Amino acid sequence: MKGSGLATGLLCAVLYLLGTPSTGLKTLHLGSCVITTNLQAIQTGFSEIRDSVQAEDENIDIRILKRTKSLQDTKPSERCCLLRHLLRLYLDRVFKNYQTPDPHTLRKISSLANAFLTIKKDLRLCHAHMTCHCGEEATEKYSQILSHFEELEPWAAVVKALGELDILLRWMEETGGQ
Repeated sequence: MKGSGLATGLLCAVLYLLGTPSTGLKTLHLGSCVITTNLQAIQTGFSEIRDSVQAEDENIDIRILKRTKSLQDTKPSERCCLLRHLLRLYLDRVFKNYQTPDPHTLRKISSLANAFLTIKKDLRLCHAHMTCHCGEEATEKYSQILSHFEELEPWAAVVKALGELDILLRWMEETGGQ
């Protein structure tokens, strides 16, 4: 009898978890690659530091992520590759090099980096299964973004890219229903 009670309890727990919507989880359709991530948590983490980061940005006339040219018009089949490149840029050159004496901001940056690492791991699986194709469009768009990044002084580029994280997150949000 104990075994059937345990089985019933486990079944109820599983049914409860399946029936409970996962708050913040977003499915990203990146061509043939489909991943799920907690985009809401990433957006919340960024919103907590956005004002302080953007206040450091002295290059208000310059954009690294130009919405219409870089991201919005990307073909679905090229999105996975472009996102992989952008995550690598943020992980290797932005989050790693952002410095501030504020421990709260540093914790948020660390959380954002960890979330990006998780997404990158999922994209790596897509790449391994040949569902994350890197074509000419993704490569060209990333080269343009990288060029804009490298035109700025290193610290200014880090601050600018971090301040524009909302553009990248909005694009990721918009890929959900496509």
